[in-house]
Amino acid sequence: MARAMFEYTKTVLKKVSFDAKLFCKELEKAVKRLLPAEIEELKYWVQQFITDKPQLQDSLILLKA
Repeated sequence: MARAMFEYTKTVLKKVSFDAKLFCKELEKAVKRLLPAEIEELKYWVQQFITDKPQLQDSLILLKA
């Protein structure tokens, strides 16, 4: 079940990546829902995903906390 939530989170983040505010909002929700190990994996995934999306760079702050 938890793994399904992680995959769903990645899908949602991909779909909302056109809007930085929406991306941050969904990322905040994901951090509240996922397990600590999944959050670490999400950090790595987000870093890779936003390398060519400078408008989303601010979202990394949400993962540092």
